[in-house]
Amino acid sequence: MAAAEELNDVGRTIEEEPVSEKRERGDEAETLPPWEQHSSIISIPRFDYKAPSSLLHHSHSGFLVTCTIKREKSATKEVMSILAKFIGSMHEEKPQVLRSTASKKQKLSEQEIEVGEEKTVPPEDDALQETGGDPNVEDLKLANEEHNSLMSLVKLTKSGLLLFTFPIENSPDTTNIVSRVFQSMESGALKAPIWCHRIFPVQATCGLTEKELRETVSKLVQRFVDNKDNTLSKPVKFAAGYQRRGVEETKGKIQKEASEVLDQCPLLDRIKCFETVAAGVKDIVPDSVVDLKSPELCVLVELLPLSRIPSGSFVAAVSVLPHRLVSTKPKLCIKPLVPESKHKKGQN
Repeated sequence: MAAAEELNDVGRTIEEEPVSEKRERGDEAETLPPWEQHSSIISIPRFDYKAPSSLLHHSHSGFLVTCTIKREKSATKEVMSILAKFIGSMHEEKPQVLRSTASKKQKLSEQEIEVGEEKTVPPEDDALQETGGDPNVEDLKLANEEHNSLMSLVKLTKSGLLLFTFPIENSPDTTNIVSRVFQSMESGALKAPIWCHRIFPVQATCGLTEKELRETVSKLVQRFVDNKDNTLSKPVKFAAGYQRRGVEETKGKIQKEASEVLDQCPLLDRIKCFETVAAGVKDIVPDSVVDLKSPELCVLVELLPLSRIPSGSFVAAVSVLPHRLVSTKPKLCIKPLVPESKHKKGQN
């Protein structure tokens, strides 16, 4: 039992040590925060190694989550428990793209399950026995299994990031889901997360080329304009944000190497990317103007540091969001779940 707990909590902090001792004494439900009380039923999925290839050829929606570095496993449990409350039921048949080990606990109780770079042994006790038969926990278990069957966990090459994608045929409104997360946190119905910093709602993905990015931005801007919930002035004010995670390190390389990277993908250059985004916006709203302080329409582009894709291939996540979901200072990005001053070192 002790060995299994050590493997499961390989990344825990010193402050968490007493918690594990209390867990052994049966005091877990009284001392642990809600998401960790349910750790036995919020199971860590395996990476879907087919997902990067699919992202190269098809557009997907999903969530890009920033979290504390070296706490990716805890953040995965945490964000899965959050999203399970808001994704809702989808009763049509779906391909099994993210396998839930919770429903196969008895068969796998003696086997090690790969978790990214780590390995863990699933708990042997029944989830309802551990939680005292709480019917709310059973509901959470069912919701967790439901959204597990919908999403893929995609392996990335950069720490402090988690990427979940939906299959092509099942694309819920990720922006609405993130909006509801913020509303629940503001009302106090949802407690502030410990490990997750931001949840970026990915509306579409595309290859990082001028043609694909412009077409994707235009499609999403059209969807934004057609949404009656979005009130726009004339001229429409917009702004663009660009995150190049995993590529920013090229700043420290010699100029020749940096130039070779830009030759492979010109849109890695920020100015070129912004020009392409602006062109995509103006294809739909010709009289739009840039406003970095109070934009009504915010185009966010996130370079995805995907694992297992050919060298020279680049995929971006794109979303067109209302001003209420973004921060404009010090740069344009999705709002943090918790004010940044409350996070410790390791925040993205």
